[in-house]
Amino acid sequence: MFDNKFSNNDLERKSVAATNFTFPQQTKFYRGKVRDVYTIADKFLVMIASDRISAFDHILPRPIPYKGQVLNQIATTFLSWTSDIVPNWLATAPDENAAIGLMCEPYRVEMVIRGYLTGHAWREYRAGKRTLCGVTLPEGMKEHDKFPEPIITPATKAMEGHDEDISREDIIAQGIVSESDYIQLENYTRALFQRGTEIAAKQGLILVDTKYEFGNKNGKIYLIDEIHTPDSSRYFYAEGYEERQAKGEQQKHLSKEFVREWLIENGFQGLDGQIMPVMPDAFVEMVSERYIELYEQLIGEKFQKGDTTDVLGRIESNVQKALVEMI
Repeated sequence: MFDNKFSNNDLERKSVAATNFTFPQQTKFYRGKVRDVYTIADKFLVMIASDRISAFDHILPRPIPYKGQVLNQIATTFLSWTSDIVPNWLATAPDENAAIGLMCEPYRVEMVIRGYLTGHAWREYRAGKRTLCGVTLPEGMKEHDKFPEPIITPATKAMEGHDEDISREDIIAQGIVSESDYIQLENYTRALFQRGTEIAAKQGLILVDTKYEFGNKNGKIYLIDEIHTPDSSRYFYAEGYEERQAKGEQQKHLSKEFVREWLIENGFQGLDGQIMPVMPDAFVEMVSERYIELYEQLIGEKFQKGDTTDVLGRIESNVQKALVEMI
């Protein structure tokens, strides 16, 4: 059983469920599952990482305190740590929950890269498929086995609904990305995954799989959106990995998988007719603590909670000040 540390009102007060700001020279606004995105002067994007949490393609009814800060700070830290590999969109992070950077024209593919036979790849493999996105998979593998080398399994980036697997050949043949640009995206993807793998290893973690998104501005390719966060990546604990594989046991994850497990236990997998359960206060608090644990394990430093006295006012003020200097 959980101990209730906060009342419902306390949890909501600490959280960023949604933002509705009006910034100078704002031209567009988009609300994603987690991020609220403001377009400024058709040149810059302001991304506010909210505390919303999604699973099974549904946004859960209650936000998770500090989750947005965790995601924003992991993403901006990794963008800094990889800027020598590929230029990225980030210009500044003026607030714990906010990032500002260049507006780019997104490539309509997500570059998914997998080091291990896990998740979607495993489900396809278990169903008997030995080709994924045009990549041939070795015979005789079991769940969570390491691939001989990481494989790239792109997905089309859908405006609505689910993203869909697509091969390298089809991306080029359909003109979704030019061949020269796609080759560069693959090279960047492999280099970023290698860097992420090395950083994770130093923290006792295995970077299992992840996805990268890229955009183009003035003919130049940029890494955009988030990178190596627990919402876009899967991590295992390295300690005990080999032993668990040898025994056929499940791996120890560092991800939001435990939220999905709670939903399944409470009868929800996003299927028609299912009613989404509402997380009790104690579970919301536990999820918040787990995200903070994710940050500290991955980044290797103590998490400093942002001031939540007036969290929306704090974000708006910090972003306003940064924009005044930029535009």
